[in-house]
Amino acid sequence: MNFEFSDEQNLLREQARGFLNANCDTKVVRAILDGDASYDTALWTKVVEMGWTATVIPEEYDGLGLSYLELSVIAEELGRALAPIPFSSSVYLATEAIIAAGSKQQKEAWLPKLAAGKIIGCLAVAEGSGRASAKSLTMREKAGALRGSKVPVADGDVADIAVVIAASATGDGASAYLVELDQASVSREVVPTIDPSRSHAKIGFDSASAELLGKEGEGWALLEKLYNRAAVLFAWEQVGGSDTALNMAKDYAMGRFAFGRPIATYQAIKHKLANMYVKTTLARGNCYYGAWALSSDAAELPIAAAAARVSAIQAYYFAAKENIQTHGGMGFTWEFDCQFPYRRSKLLSVNIGSEGVWQEKLISAIEKDRAA
Repeated sequence: MNFEFSDEQNLLREQARGFLNANCDTKVVRAILDGDASYDTALWTKVVEMGWTATVIPEEYDGLGLSYLELSVIAEELGRALAPIPFSSSVYLATEAIIAAGSKQQKEAWLPKLAAGKIIGCLAVAEGSGRASAKSLTMREKAGALRGSKVPVADGDVADIAVVIAASATGDGASAYLVELDQASVSREVVPTIDPSRSHAKIGFDSASAELLGKEGEGWALLEKLYNRAAVLFAWEQVGGSDTALNMAKDYAMGRFAFGRPIATYQAIKHKLANMYVKTTLARGNCYYGAWALSSDAAELPIAAAAARVSAIQAYYFAAKENIQTHGGMGFTWEFDCQFPYRRSKLLSVNIGSEGVWQEKLISAIEKDRAA
């Protein structure tokens, strides 16, 4: 097995980084944070034109038919740029759910639109605070309609379709449904989060028309599969963001002088930067393992995904926190950009399950592997 990206994939990385450097600097992130817009529509349009939303969608559905290695490269660069767009919700979650469980008719209806960026998708699971499970779900389908609410839903305020996980009386206790969100029976309300550059919403369903996705009673199994795959891509985003925090801290430390010398020359600062680098590098190693397992659909994916997710959560939060500390008394102020990676690190640490959830998944996956 080879954990390095190919020359073509590294070229894609260079192109993606150059594109995002030109189109997504911190001023773009700050504009979304300070303004009323849910995401940067101009950046989203350009990302769609680059073909990134179509990366792993099969060619028969108007996608590019590339591998998850290419998508991992793109995910890292989007994380590095702190891109304020609904890419992860639409690509890692909604698109993946339809690829994994959709019928031929559903794939023909939705995948070309998702590939072309004509619609945005999201995933609706949680129904409030606390850990969601198949047993805790209260939303149910009756006669092809859903009643209840989901909150928080990442990008739920801007999405056109949602993959909704609802309770089921059969199978694993849950089923997945496709819901068009432009129905009069669907209401949406923006909810505040620690990172306003990635919007979240409460979505209400009042007998909203829904279409079964996959088989009845297999919704939770689909969700677990979906999370394992998305965890790798989110981990790459987190590693990219961790790199950004590290570079922000390094650049500031090298340019900030105290007692006639850069603060980067002082042992306390050097240790901070070194620890940030070590944690980020370890997380990147786990991400390479995860990317390999995801792209090859390996049996080790549950272990690889959980390892990547846990290490990336830890690395990103540590780097974002230490970046603020490196900047000293100015680091926590609104005028400085240190808040951007910190906010994103906290948001991404819980979006598909917290660190504790993924630690449990890692332990369970290792125990299952040893017992096999």
